[in-house]
Amino acid sequence: MDWLKTLAPLLGTALAGPLGGAAASFIADKLGIESKTVEAVNEVLNSGKLSPDQLSQIKLAELDFKKFLEQNKIDLAKLDVDNTKSARDMQTATKATTPAILTYLITLGFFGILAGLLLYEVRPSEPLLIMLGALGAAFGAAVNFWLGSSHGSSVKSEQIERLKGQ
Repeated sequence: MDWLKTLAPLLGTALAGPLGGAAASFIADKLGIESKTVEAVNEVLNSGKLSPDQLSQIKLAELDFKKFLEQNKIDLAKLDVDNTKSARDMQTATKATTPAILTYLITLGFFGILAGLLLYEVRPSEPLLIMLGALGAAFGAAVNFWLGSSHGSSVKSEQIERLKGQ
């Protein structure tokens, strides 16, 4: 689905985040998809059967979505940062062990499956590859939770530069 982030960066990012439902609704409206759920939209987008006209409709949905974000003063990057920050704040306050245990399980699962595929030359099945992809994404989220993200750092650097210019 990386192609969507190239064609319509705001929609591609939002579809996988907290505004996924809103992004799906904008895409569904433009493509004439009856069900405006993230799942229904993902199914159509991943079908590989989009016409050039439908691709241009996605670009129009991107423009409408951008207007929606501006009118409602919604900043996707800020939402993402605030989401991670609140989880970290909760972890600092509660000292819960669940996030650490989940991180260990995700890491062991991801690298365990990867090592198994490489060492034993197992012919990977589709469900196994799906699980590996999901664990890879979860591993990235876990690393982001504990160590921060380079995206957040670059956003912070841009904000500092803007403040210096004022």
